[in-house]
Amino acid sequence: MQKMPAWAEVVLVPLISLILAALISAIVILAIGENPWTALKLMVDGALGSTYGWGYTLYYATNFVFTGLAVAVAYHARLFNIGGEGQAALGGLGVALVCLYIPWPHWSLALIGATAGAAIAGAAWAAIPAFLQAKRGSHIVITTIMFNFIAAAFLNYLLVGPLKPTGSMDPATAGFPQTTFLPTFQDMFSFGETVLFRGTPANVTFFVAVAACVLVWLIIWRTRLGYEIRAFGHSQPAARYAGIGPTWIIMITMLMSGGLAGLMAINNVMGEAERLILNSVEGAGFIGIAVALMGRSHPFGVLLAAILFGFLYQGGAELAFWTTIPRELIVVIQALVILFTGALDNMVRMPLEAIFGRLSRPPKPDRRSAQSEPSA
Repeated sequence: MQKMPAWAEVVLVPLISLILAALISAIVILAIGENPWTALKLMVDGALGSTYGWGYTLYYATNFVFTGLAVAVAYHARLFNIGGEGQAALGGLGVALVCLYIPWPHWSLALIGATAGAAIAGAAWAAIPAFLQAKRGSHIVITTIMFNFIAAAFLNYLLVGPLKPTGSMDPATAGFPQTTFLPTFQDMFSFGETVLFRGTPANVTFFVAVAACVLVWLIIWRTRLGYEIRAFGHSQPAARYAGIGPTWIIMITMLMSGGLAGLMAINNVMGEAERLILNSVEGAGFIGIAVALMGRSHPFGVLLAAILFGFLYQGGAELAFWTTIPRELIVVIQALVILFTGALDNMVRMPLEAIFGRLSRPPKPDRRSAQSEPSA
């Protein structure tokens, strides 16, 4: 059976999976006595109907781009990094240390320093599970998920102890200096009396996330390192035979993955909270897994999937505010999207492969017409 064309793999399979998830979600909304069409309109208006909604949607999407890219890069080497939550949390520690203890004269220089601090801290936290996988054979899934809890406990210790300002009751660091404050979308896109994105946390980090998508695409598909990562992921024995060292690939891939997860802290710690607080990641590391699955581990797909999940987050908040639909229903919708795009992927893929296989199959010759032709 012939496989589907590339466009169907990237676009059609996720789209049909999303439609199926939406249909099941509509049935759930009907079951609790609400109108699915009204709920959809509220979500669209709340998330996309104004610059205020767009500001929150893109803020959430920025977080999910970084964690989605982290999962996607690791997956190309067939490494399932589910430690994005802890790596992003430690990225926040890197941002806080850079912003609090280095006197920056301007936000642009602080952004460069915070980017380095976040990436180094996230990569360092991913390096330990990577080493255990490469040298000791410890499974990367087990070690990365354990390190999520270790990261949470470590930050809890720091924020209620060494990093907590004297006299403060909050489990958080001191506020960052004003010279480290990043420009928000309101600052960037408001002109005269026209104020756009008023009061939203979306900031310049969104463009850093887009740049990260481009950079990941260049590395994975346009460099020798990217070729080695993909070759290792397709067949480890063949990669070894070609001289590609497994220890090197595992380590460099996980360092890249952890660094990308750590970069999320630029958005939520430096750009929004302007200090490091407890539980600043808020589950974005796990949402990154769904984003990478739905985006087919391609940077452009990750960007689109991140915007979709940003829409679900912001639209869900509006839905819970204006209707009796609980906020937890959005978690159900997210779970359905993950279910259809991940666990039930073959339920959509196999029928489509059969359809495209029939369409591309050459027609059988007519035996009767062939027999009626005179022989030469």
